[in-house]
Amino acid sequence: MGRASGGGAPVPGFGPTGDDSGCPILHIDMDAFFASVEVRRRPELRGLPVVVGGTGGRGVVSSASYEARAYGVRSAMPTAMARARCPQAIFISPDMAAYAEASSAVMAMFRDVTPLVEQLSVDEAFLDVAGSRRLFGPPAQIADLIRRRVAAEQRLTCSIGVAPNKFVAKLGSTLAKPDGQLVIPADRVLAFLHPLPVSVLWGVGERTEETLRKLGLRTVGDVAHAPDGLLRGALGPALSAHLRELAAGRDSRRVTTEHQEKSIGAEVTFDTDVDDPQALRRTLLALAQKVAGRARASGQAGRTVSIKVRFADFRTVSRSRTLGGPTDVAHDVFTTAWELFEPVRSQQRIRLVGVRLEGLLDAEGAVRQLALDEPEQGWRDAEVAADAVIARFGRGAVRPASLLGPNRRDSAPRETGSQNPAPGMVVPLSDPPLPS
Repeated sequence: MGRASGGGAPVPGFGPTGDDSGCPILHIDMDAFFASVEVRRRPELRGLPVVVGGTGGRGVVSSASYEARAYGVRSAMPTAMARARCPQAIFISPDMAAYAEASSAVMAMFRDVTPLVEQLSVDEAFLDVAGSRRLFGPPAQIADLIRRRVAAEQRLTCSIGVAPNKFVAKLGSTLAKPDGQLVIPADRVLAFLHPLPVSVLWGVGERTEETLRKLGLRTVGDVAHAPDGLLRGALGPALSAHLRELAAGRDSRRVTTEHQEKSIGAEVTFDTDVDDPQALRRTLLALAQKVAGRARASGQAGRTVSIKVRFADFRTVSRSRTLGGPTDVAHDVFTTAWELFEPVRSQQRIRLVGVRLEGLLDAEGAVRQLALDEPEQGWRDAEVAADAVIARFGRGAVRPASLLGPNRRDSAPRETGSQNPAPGMVVPLSDPPLPS
């Protein structure tokens, strides 16, 4: 019986080494990343249950150390539930700047090994190391080198799957956690996959898993050997074909270094449920400012504005509208968001609202048609000028007037984990008018 090196769960017949000749793909996942960064700068927390996330009544867990996970604490769990499960845990508000800095450092290490790095998030990436053998050795040796370097230089740990393709490599890193490494040889992929539960297949959520179980299909091997007609009849042709490919260990996707977000969004969970229209208007305006600012910073514009509203009873609705052309202007985003919001607003109090800009494309190639009565220089010019002020004086330097409190401090609601704006001069902008 093999064991993923460093502490991963036992995987019968597989371990940190093996025939990696056909395994050019690495999936690297940092272990309990946010919590590990906090422990790194506060060594006295090592070995203790640490939970990073919103600490308010409506907070959500972003990351939990493995000591906290032993009590059932998981990412995306309400903080209140995490406190109930592990009262002795140390709860820490997120420091996104620190996590971004650590992420940049480890991603730079990955790119020292190969230029073919596909970053999936701040703590996760695929690497294609086929062209790195001559310099660094075979894939398993490269994986071990990366793990040792991350530990030595960043005092963090990561887990790595070494496999023929992305799907299998991702499973390998998951089973290697924490601080482990797992090699799945090309000629043993099916022996690795087929005993695993169907839930490991990408695209199998709770409902699909339940459907498969009703058909008597509990393992990946069961799916691989199921009659075509049985799967198509239960799941439809597209999903059944997708699952059959994965169950056969096939995944043709390549590691791509260019990544463009499909959407940019922001949302706020209120500390107490809200029904005040002006408070909700200010929140949507703040979110529209944030979303449009992120779009301009990334050089993108979007054609579709969508909103999400969650009521006090947890009923959630979403609405979207495709615009006549792409935009990166907060005024446009807010106006559309408010028009979408008004019909769904009811007497019931609201727990969460979110705004998202979708259908993104390169802003330089986007052609924006001016309205007949619109000046050539308008909202976008003002917002671009505000971007320049913010870049020099900090995020708190300029914002719409309605987002200023009585003492000229920022009164906009904050996303979970967001940081206070940098101090600087406050230049209130005129608010976009409410749509009639």
